Amino acid sequence: MIGNRGRTSRRTWTLLTGILIASAISTAHADEAADALIGSPASLEIGPADTVLTGRRATARLIATGTYADGNVRDLTRALEWSSGNEDVAIVSKTGLVTPKADGEAVITARKGSVEVSTKVRVEGMTKPAPVSFRRDVMPVLSQAGCNMGACHGTPTGKGGLKLSLRGYLPDEDFVTLSRESGGRRVNTFDADASVILRKPLGEAPHEGGIRLKRDSKSFEYLHDWIAEGAHDDPAAVEPVKLEIVPGSRVLNAPAKTQQVAVLLTMADGSRRDVTSICYYDSSSPDVAEVDADGYVTFKNRGEAAIIAHYLSLVAIVRLTHLVEVPDFQVAEVPQDNVVDRAVVAKLNRMRIAPSESCTDAEFIRRAYLDVIGVLPRPEEVDAFLKDSPADRRAHLIDALLERPEFYDFWALKFADVLRSNGRLIEPKGAYVFHRWIRSALESGMPMDRFVHALLSSDGSTYANPATNYYRISRDPETSVETTAQLFLGVRIQCAKCHNHPFEKWTQDDYYGFAAFFSQVGRKPGALPGEEVVYPTGSGDVKQPRTGQVMPPKALGGPVLDDAAVDRRERLADWLTSKDNPFFGKSLVNRIWYHLMGRGIVEPVDDFRDSNPASNDELIDGLTQEFAASGYNLKSLIRTILQSRTYQLSAATTPLNVDDSIYFSHAATKLLPAEVLLDAIADVTGTPNAFPGLPAAARATQIPDGKMDDPFLKTFGRPARELACECERESDSNLSQALQLIGGATVNNKLRNDAGRIAVLAKSGKTPEAITDELYLVAFSRAPNPSEMDAAVKHLKDAKDQRAAIEDLAWVLINSKEFLFRH
Repeated sequence: MIGNRGRTSRRTWTLLTGILIASAISTAHADEAADALIGSPASLEIGPADTVLTGRRATARLIATGTYADGNVRDLTRALEWSSGNEDVAIVSKTGLVTPKADGEAVITARKGSVEVSTKVRVEGMTKPAPVSFRRDVMPVLSQAGCNMGACHGTPTGKGGLKLSLRGYLPDEDFVTLSRESGGRRVNTFDADASVILRKPLGEAPHEGGIRLKRDSKSFEYLHDWIAEGAHDDPAAVEPVKLEIVPGSRVLNAPAKTQQVAVLLTMADGSRRDVTSICYYDSSSPDVAEVDADGYVTFKNRGEAAIIAHYLSLVAIVRLTHLVEVPDFQVAEVPQDNVVDRAVVAKLNRMRIAPSESCTDAEFIRRAYLDVIGVLPRPEEVDAFLKDSPADRRAHLIDALLERPEFYDFWALKFADVLRSNGRLIEPKGAYVFHRWIRSALESGMPMDRFVHALLSSDGSTYANPATNYYRISRDPETSVETTAQLFLGVRIQCAKCHNHPFEKWTQDDYYGFAAFFSQVGRKPGALPGEEVVYPTGSGDVKQPRTGQVMPPKALGGPVLDDAAVDRRERLADWLTSKDNPFFGKSLVNRIWYHLMGRGIVEPVDDFRDSNPASNDELIDGLTQEFAASGYNLKSLIRTILQSRTYQLSAATTPLNVDDSIYFSHAATKLLPAEVLLDAIADVTGTPNAFPGLPAAARATQIPDGKMDDPFLKTFGRPARELACECERESDSNLSQALQLIGGATVNNKLRNDAGRIAVLAKSGKTPEAITDELYLVAFSRAPNPSEMDAAVKHLKDAKDQRAAIEDLAWVLINSKEFLFRH
């Protein structure tokens, strides 16, 4: 036994020695990494400045920042060693967290070798009572731990017998639930450590949600001490009014890739406190940067991320960027003649992403035709374009496309989609006149603010004044709220119908205050079959369902607009379309940009919120200013985008931008919309479409009614027009689409049509070279390259059935990625 113990001891000693050596090496590496990060800063400071800790429960998260000769800044908080000059007054952790001990002042120092910086911290109020606030301490702790989130006890039915309000928006009910329900067994004021609401999240009792609390955390302290102090409510607690993240937006250049943030809360009485330890955090781009429960941000990849701090209903955001050296990257000259290029190129330079080359003329003409009017250019139009002056041809083409009748058809289609022009909802005649009104408004050049104003303030017959179909579709105040906010403000406010928005500033009061604008809309049958008349009733209010309070009409993020002498919807329309409204112009600009570029500056396109920032603030702000200055002219906005170098970039990526999907360094490749694709196939095959109830040879982009059912259009994602959302139109390719193209009746019938292009070419006596040229020009707006020509000619010459061979060639082109996608 002695020998065995000896051998065991030797093995243990060997293992322990190895661990200690590895630990020493790890520590040495950590020191080397810290030394490399610290370097030689030109200046060093600790923030937040003038830190005051009030009361024994206060803490302060300090951040050490080095500024270097090249202007770069680095967060050195965890690279330096912290100490307090008076530990009787305050102590500081190795991560810069200060905890008070007694009234007085203490000098807090952070140092590493010759690098050193200090700040003073004042502590006061340590002898005064500091009871835990249920409203201001416990409720945020429950949110930070995730207890009241939607996947846990915040779900409408609760979990495990415990139901809390989502993210704590109903503290009155939550107090009763925690302290009174279940016979008060959830809290034990005589033995706080035995309380169920502590033992379960600590992992000391079975808990489906796992470990959510740590004993050494501020969250545990607040929850434990609240119970120990008697588990009281404090409904009169001072209201929090403002949340702020420090430091502000930063660019972190390698080797820096971490950033500590601190969160400061301002109360209604003017007092401030550090709430970093009890907020919960999100990252807008978790694949780029992640943030832990202490507000420590770590970048995993180069890029940008918005870090969001939540405290009760308050939200604060900071934008952080991490950059690395990119070999071979060269700063591009920033153009000054176009607001788009000025913002995009400047952003690409900051992100060290190189733009692609300009697209070819053949790519441009096909792209512009498809994006602006939804049709393929005819071969003669391609020829005329190429014969125009090289310096002017693209600008001339843009101007010409904006005056084509197809422009109004195509953009009427886009607006009719989200305005839900659907015969099932508004009768077939209603869908027809509504579509015609939209198209006429575009053709007359109606400014977009007047267009939206006309929709929101409309009265009368749904047939005689088609704009009133807006209210025939949205038949109650709640639907009108959600549709109007999403379409014209870019705000998805649906969550606030049942509870305060869990992640944003919108509350139930905001939702029902906005609903009050639509509470006096009346509807009655008209004289004609299926007709309806919309009119103002002059009476009717909306009550907040939780409080029972009658809500005055209040603009989202704006003022109360209560004037009995003016129709509520008229007041809303005036505010919503005014230049003082920060949402309206941006929402429309982003929607138009999305349709032309394939991705919104804010994405999703109708989801503007603090926690979903724009990929380029300067771009959306600059375009919005120009849009407003033009009088909200749709064509002017489209022209500005089309004329930019950004729009005209190639879709081909380079090693320096292949990973970019959000900064517009290259054109997007996107599947053609269902209607455009069907019309394009009709053009290639020379066989017009036939739709019931429409004139002969009507194009799919001219269909007025979303109710019309067509198997091909449905397969390729044509929306049913039941949602006021761009997301209803599917844009991803799938197996059903492949089957439609490979063996579907629509494509094959067009290829085999005896009056179509294929039959004509087979009888024309044209050479295989001429046939190939024509098909390539009509499908791709370009001539075939030598290898393509050789392959096609060989196929045509070797075929025994010339018509079948031409059908095969056209079928191959239609099924190619170059045809199916806009590049």
